[in-house]
Amino acid sequence: MEGNEKTLSTKYDPQAIEAGRYQYWLEGKFFEAKDDAEKKPYTIVIPPPNVTGKLHLGHAWDTTLQDILTRIKRMQGYDVLWLPGMDHAGIATQAKVEAKLREEGKSRYDLGREKFVEETWKWKEEYASHIREQWSKLGLGLDYSRERFTLDEGLSKAVREVFVTLYKKGLIYRGEYIINWDPATKTALSDIEVIYKDIQGAFYHMRYPLADGSGSIEIATTRPETMLGDTAIAVHPEDERFKHLIGKTVVLPIVGREIPIVADDYVDMEFGSGAVKITPAHDPNDFELGNRHNLERVLVMNVDGSMNANAGKYQGMDRFECRKQIVKDLQEEGVLFKIEEHLHSVGHSERSGAVVEPYLSTQWFVKMQPLADEAINLQSQEEKVNFVPERFEKTYLHWMENIRDWCISRQLWWGHRIPAWYHKETGEVYVDHEPPSDIENWEQDNDVLDTWFSSALWPFSTMGWPDKEAADFKRYYPTDALVTGYDIIFFWVSRMIFQGLEFTGKRPFKDVLIHGLVRDAEGRKMSKSLGNGVDPMDVIAQYGADSLRYFLSTGSSPGQDLRFSMEKVEATWNFANKIWNASRFALMNMGDLKFEDIDFSGEKSVADKWILTRLNETIESVTKLADKYEFGEVGRVLYNFIWDEFCDWYIEMAKLPLYGEDEQAKKTTRSILAYVLDNTMRLLHPFMPFITEEIWQNLPHNGESITVAKWPEVNQELSDDQAAGEMRLLVDIIRSVRNIRAEVNTPMSKQIKLHIKAKDEAVLSQLEKNRSYLERFCNPSELVLATEITSPDKAMTSVVTGAELFLPLEGLINIDEEIKRLEKELDKLDKEVERVQKKLSNEGFVKKAPQKVIEEEQAKEKDYLERRETVRERISELRG
Repeated sequence: MEGNEKTLSTKYDPQAIEAGRYQYWLEGKFFEAKDDAEKKPYTIVIPPPNVTGKLHLGHAWDTTLQDILTRIKRMQGYDVLWLPGMDHAGIATQAKVEAKLREEGKSRYDLGREKFVEETWKWKEEYASHIREQWSKLGLGLDYSRERFTLDEGLSKAVREVFVTLYKKGLIYRGEYIINWDPATKTALSDIEVIYKDIQGAFYHMRYPLADGSGSIEIATTRPETMLGDTAIAVHPEDERFKHLIGKTVVLPIVGREIPIVADDYVDMEFGSGAVKITPAHDPNDFELGNRHNLERVLVMNVDGSMNANAGKYQGMDRFECRKQIVKDLQEEGVLFKIEEHLHSVGHSERSGAVVEPYLSTQWFVKMQPLADEAINLQSQEEKVNFVPERFEKTYLHWMENIRDWCISRQLWWGHRIPAWYHKETGEVYVDHEPPSDIENWEQDNDVLDTWFSSALWPFSTMGWPDKEAADFKRYYPTDALVTGYDIIFFWVSRMIFQGLEFTGKRPFKDVLIHGLVRDAEGRKMSKSLGNGVDPMDVIAQYGADSLRYFLSTGSSPGQDLRFSMEKVEATWNFANKIWNASRFALMNMGDLKFEDIDFSGEKSVADKWILTRLNETIESVTKLADKYEFGEVGRVLYNFIWDEFCDWYIEMAKLPLYGEDEQAKKTTRSILAYVLDNTMRLLHPFMPFITEEIWQNLPHNGESITVAKWPEVNQELSDDQAAGEMRLLVDIIRSVRNIRAEVNTPMSKQIKLHIKAKDEAVLSQLEKNRSYLERFCNPSELVLATEITSPDKAMTSVVTGAELFLPLEGLINIDEEIKRLEKELDKLDKEVERVQKKLSNEGFVKKAPQKVIEEEQAKEKDYLERRETVRERISELRG
């Protein structure tokens, strides 16, 4: 833009500023990675949101942090790729579509697999467009030309490649195992899809009779319905109480089957009776013990949580109904002799909320140990994954070191179907990228892969892998940073690391920036049940995207949770409003200044030199802090510079030359205003992209968009530490005078006498040089500057670094009236001191009151005593 052809509207209206701006950025292709060999690449892949619904505040926070990083890097001259995409989210999406069908009175089985998947694709398209709309509202600089979806053809090819390769390496196997089973969605869950909640249950104490009639053995269980599948009783081999029983059998009550008593170190002698029932088909520990003793596995439930044929007369009953009935029957038989209430931790499905059933099932697994070992080893190498904050590396390593095999099959229709086929006659298993040529003799596995299986490949599958020669894969992988919440380190981060290592030989990202969760103002987790959730789009509608983004990105430090409050977003809106008004003033006073006319060669005032020095310091701080992901600190530095220094001080001081007669001084001030505002908008741009683009487009510059403008750099020639020191002295003096005026209720419009004693000739010469500022901002009727000053009688005083201020009280206040006012204040403080001291000397209060309350009262006492002393001294001074 050549000159300042337009000015900003009088009112800051984020909706008007933000409307249409995103479209302008997209049309300009400013966010597209250019594959420019002259530039270094910088890559982030978006954590793909699920196509199950709208984005929440956590997404807004997560993506804003990524947007800030990519905008900074783009301005710093990197070839930036920020790759967008979405996740098919197997269970979650299927559950939503099934719920929608239920409302229409249908089930997925009515539609059949193919039609159901078609319906789910329609759902995906609808919700993907919602998500893109929300991304645009947030102003995210995404390269849509490279958008991916976890079920698109390229990613599906990558998934098949990984599955087949791991299978052929013996790292994927099919086996019977106790898995977490969700009876509501009828699918297996991985360990991390299970949420544990404390619920009130019971211990059911039973006596199983010995088959030889010589007595009984006592056991206890929290799940009596599983006893129907018991195949042994286990005791510890060293337990003297039971040694004589090892090898004998008991008769399983109700069922009548004889089962052995076995010895195993797994049994805790100290817990309960020291004997435990073993149900290998319904408990993971029992399963392992059963393997060691070659016990039969008797499954007594169906996939929907109802009892099966092995449950005998209870067949067809729901598992919890069966529990009630079996307890009744066992009591009648005299087997169940005690029910003890018991609060215990029970697994619930993260997806459906149903109580998870440990269940024997044939599933597909990834053998984790070799993969985990590689990932653990990586962390001792130079090319390791850097966790920010560092403490999360321990969390990650702890999980990796205690890894269990990963159950990857899910009994769903929506997802990547497992590339395994079974021969209809022989049962032979065939695993490959494509089905066997004589397909009519084979049947494909009905299951799909766990959602995390495909999202674990996200950093490289999105770049064209498995084609190792794909241009994007070669240029943009490995990625530079991953931004995500601490709640999915296990789900996702760890899996991307071991899959990245296994298939590309490289870490998938250099840094992992971990943030916390967004909580409400009281620190509670946002949830539907509490009704305390906040839709980011509602916040944007009220305060604009810039205010929401700035609050989210600067409201906490890495790894910490963020407390959301509308008041804080409003405070950010006030900050944006301040920027708008200051920019408007600057633009109105720039006249027709063009970019090529910006010139600092004229004589600069102390304020000019100071603001340029402070700008350099701010550029340096912001750049360093952003490199360390300390966005909260960046926010503090920018806020202080913009609000306090640029708006409150420099602009006020710039009015002197701007409204004066010296044309050269006017030109210099305009140039500095333009330069500082331009650089400030660039520093602020990644945080508040909309307002900064709008202001920048009105400034004299030679660029197309602030999104691709150069990141500010320190210009050492413009720094002047001496001038900065002089300015600090002026600011201290002006502030002190304002504070004294406020203390004695004297408005700025009223002239006062001001005597300033400089500590030496150097300070005195500074003060003389900048006399015009002191006259303009202190409004003195008389200004005395000297190194020797006799303190006037009855004066307010203040000490600043390098000088002492005296403000004679005559003319400043009516002394008699001020004494009266202070005496009233003293009387009030006397009463407060008496009240609080009485309270603290009351033994009853001190004994009963909580420590916190006592400490509060003690703090009040200290405050009242200090204030009373100050008032007494002031009265004494005034009376002279």
